[in-house]
Amino acid sequence: MSATADWLLSHLLDFAMRNRALDDYRRAALAAAHGVVLEIGVGSGLNLPLYAGAVRRVVALDPSPALLRLARSRVKEAPVPVSLVQGSAERLPFPEATFDSLVMTWTLCSIDDPRSALIEMRRVLKPDGRLLFVEHGLSPDARVARWQRRLTPCWSRLSGGCHLDRKADDLIRAAGFRLDKVETGYMRGPKPWTFLYRGAASGGSRGRGAG
Repeated sequence: MSATADWLLSHLLDFAMRNRALDDYRRAALAAAHGVVLEIGVGSGLNLPLYAGAVRRVVALDPSPALLRLARSRVKEAPVPVSLVQGSAERLPFPEATFDSLVMTWTLCSIDDPRSALIEMRRVLKPDGRLLFVEHGLSPDARVARWQRRLTPCWSRLSGGCHLDRKADDLIRAAGFRLDKVETGYMRGPKPWTFLYRGAASGGSRGRGAG
C-alpha cells in the first residue's frame, strides 16, 4: 500500500471506529487487563485512554505507520505508560511469555494470516495470562452468513483487508487457546457488519499439537 493510500485509509478507519456505540465494548474488554499488556492492532489508539486499574504498561502494536501516527496523539491521554511498536501480528518482535494480558478489539478480521498471528500471541502470553477480545465476524444466521461471504471479497479491498466472515471463537480455539468466556450477538446496525464475539481466553498447555 502506498503512503497516500495508507494515510487515507487510516483516517477513514479512525472515523469509523470512533463510533460511540463501541465504547462500552472496549471498556468491558479492557477492564480485565492487568500487568504488562500487549494490544494487537492498536489502530489510531482509541483504547489507550481507557486503560487503568491493574495495568502497569501497554505495548501497542500496529503494522500501519499512518495509524501509529494517529495513535501517538492519544498516548498522552493514557493513564499508564504506552510504547508504540510498528510490526506484524504474525511475527511478534517479543520473547516468549512476555505479557500478562493481550488485548484485541476489531483486529482479527483484517490480519492476513489469523492462525499464525494467534499462535504468536499465545507464544508471547505468560502461562497464566489471558487474551481479551471483541471481534466482529461470521453470523450463525445462514442468510446473514451468505451475505457476509458474498460481500467480503469486495469489502476487504475497500476496507484494508477486513473480512466479515471469520468465526473468531473457532480461530482462537484452533490456535491452542482455551476459551474461558465468549458472548455473541448483534450490536445495532447492518447485520453483516455487527455480529460480535466478546470474551476471554487463556493460553492453555503449550504442547506441540496447537503449534
